[in-house]
Amino acid sequence: MRRLLSYRDLVGTLVVRELTVRYKRSTIGFVWTMLQPMLTMIVLHIVFSTMFRFQVANYPVYVLAGVLFWNFFSQSIISSMNSLRGNAGLLKKLPVPHAVFPLATVIAGVINLLLALIPLFVVLVVTGHPLAPSLLFLPVSIAIATVFTLGAGLLLSPLAVFFYDVVEVVGVLMMLAMYATPIFYPMTIVPERFRWMVRFNPVRSILEVFRDPIFYSKVPPLSHLTVATSVAVLAFVLGCWSFRRSADRIPFYV
Repeated sequence: MRRLLSYRDLVGTLVVRELTVRYKRSTIGFVWTMLQPMLTMIVLHIVFSTMFRFQVANYPVYVLAGVLFWNFFSQSIISSMNSLRGNAGLLKKLPVPHAVFPLATVIAGVINLLLALIPLFVVLVVTGHPLAPSLLFLPVSIAIATVFTLGAGLLLSPLAVFFYDVVEVVGVLMMLAMYATPIFYPMTIVPERFRWMVRFNPVRSILEVFRDPIFYSKVPPLSHLTVATSVAVLAFVLGCWSFRRSADRIPFYV
């Protein structure tokens, strides 16, 4: 981490490039960061609140909080896996820590998440949801989600270099993880015999810490916070260890 800090200027440049390239050919550019979650929320609200008719108070806020978290997590993971191959030229020419590339993609994801919070606050106001003091806890929630996501990105990005099929496999697993995480449905509707799949899903613990200050207007309970922090730190340590062991071989495979 000390080495990465010494290359913070390069990380900043990569973050800017990541943000601009993503919307380079888009007419409305960064507006999509805010518009896409809103459109997703509207579709899910129509499908699940109207057709399936399960009752969640202020469902738009519930689902939008989940969508924002999931978009940050999933997009950052996929971008991290593609970051090393996508920067093969720089990686081979510059004597820099290879971790700067997945790190830059995750930081860019955090910036997109912060921008996406703007429509969330608009929905909070429009629907009359309380703007509770617990919202001040959001930076901590985002920090925990960032540590977890960076750890997962560091773990998977070398595998995506050594085994290209990993990208496709992870894409399928991410879709399964999305349905196993209560993003757009309440955990109470999950049949008891399948509830353990949701309960022991590590992503769920991170989501709850993110959603609690927004939807439930409360600071996450200490038990939830302890589990989420432990999961995030474990993922980060495992990711750093795995990436460090693989770093020397990466230039020969990109």
